[in-house]
Amino acid sequence: MTIFIKKASSEDLKTIQNVGRETFYETFSIDNSEDEMQKYLDESFSTEKLTEELNTIDSQFFIAWEDENAIGYLKLNSGKSQTELQDEASMEIERIYVKSAYHGKKVGQLLYDKALEIAQQENKKYLWLGVWEENMRAVNFYKKNGFVEFDKHIFKLGNEEQTDLMMRKVLD
Repeated sequence: MTIFIKKASSEDLKTIQNVGRETFYETFSIDNSEDEMQKYLDESFSTEKLTEELNTIDSQFFIAWEDENAIGYLKLNSGKSQTELQDEASMEIERIYVKSAYHGKKVGQLLYDKALEIAQQENKKYLWLGVWEENMRAVNFYKKNGFVEFDKHIFKLGNEEQTDLMMRKVLD
């Protein structure tokens, strides 16, 4: 299995939309109502919203490919594009999404390694992210990669409020 990571552009909108919708649904539908899931998917992965995100100067997308198949993606934010903090010294990993068929195959690690590489190239002092407290697979992945919890915030999925752990990793 050969996986490569490629920076995304606005031409990749449909790919990001499809991978985002599929992976979010696979990961969270079991714990959330169908109505709330559909509302979230329609809002968060709308063509308008993703077009805006892809054209935001301080946001970057990278897609993981296996041959011609998009199997996951990474979204990074710096500066004013960060969802919170907006510290010039930091970079936010807003999303690492990997199709469930590829869990355990190091795709998430490759995407994370790309985030780390970009943060170091841009001389950031730390990486940070928010992760749902009940997504233990993701929480453990970030802990294994040296992230520590520093706060919590509320994530709204439709009308449901959920708690995200805010985690950060200080870069050398």
